[in-house]
Amino acid sequence: MVTGCWARKGILFLLFGMSFLLGMAQDTDSLQFVKTVWKKERLGAGVRLYTRQFTNKELFASNQFIAYAVVKNRGGRKRFHIAAEKKLLKPVSVFAKEEGAIVAVNGNFFNTKDGGSVDYVKTDGRLVSKNLVGAHEKLSAHQQSAVAIQKGKLFVVTGNDKPDWPEDIAATSVLANGPLLTLDAVDRVMDRSAFSQNRHPRTAVGVTKKGKVILLVADGRHANAAGLSLNELQKIMRWLNCSSAINFDGGGSSTLWTRKRGVVNHPTDNKKWDHEGERAVANVLYYSK
Repeated sequence: MVTGCWARKGILFLLFGMSFLLGMAQDTDSLQFVKTVWKKERLGAGVRLYTRQFTNKELFASNQFIAYAVVKNRGGRKRFHIAAEKKLLKPVSVFAKEEGAIVAVNGNFFNTKDGGSVDYVKTDGRLVSKNLVGAHEKLSAHQQSAVAIQKGKLFVVTGNDKPDWPEDIAATSVLANGPLLTLDAVDRVMDRSAFSQNRHPRTAVGVTKKGKVILLVADGRHANAAGLSLNELQKIMRWLNCSSAINFDGGGSSTLWTRKRGVVNHPTDNKKWDHEGERAVANVLYYSK
């Protein structure tokens, strides 16, 4: 009886110790992210860019390059927009320059061979594409939530299991995407798929508690940037005070462009650590007049 009691105490102590160490690691990552010195740049009235190269495996025990823009979300003269093509694929920089954007990121998932989005897209009241589903009529995770824009102001919404659910959103522009990371300050549980758990370049959009919009890209697939799992991306968006956040298409598509600097991150399609490896995409989210 005594031996069994001590064994149980030993197991409890070990579990407590592991939990404590895990909590310490998470606290270390959050402090590292929030307290680190970020390179800051003004892109225009109400728009700021932040970039940071994390070296020596100092974030999530890995090297990372993170870039994000903080944008006032007021509507008015300067506002959020979606630019999209039905079939033609173009780099984010081309979309952005054509639209006179101040800052832009890649949009939702698309057919890399035939062009066009596989998710719902509506721009200024014009339907560009619907949620494409197979014979089973089951939506993918990137079709179950969206960013929507009404009078130039962006917000994050969740949907249901019907392919045409975005039609019910009271907004002139809608870009289905996902999976949803956080909504109304409640984190969503990420699934155990390789897409979620493995590290990849990521793009995410969030709305902070004060109503500002975060456009974020994390690089990956390189010694300088391991990329993020969706759980790690979720944590970062929370550390940036986002009450709602959503994952966008990532991998080789992940691109953050600004009028002032061009491509800010290091897109991976050319397999080089430079700013030239953009992938042509079906649509972008951008901010401008």
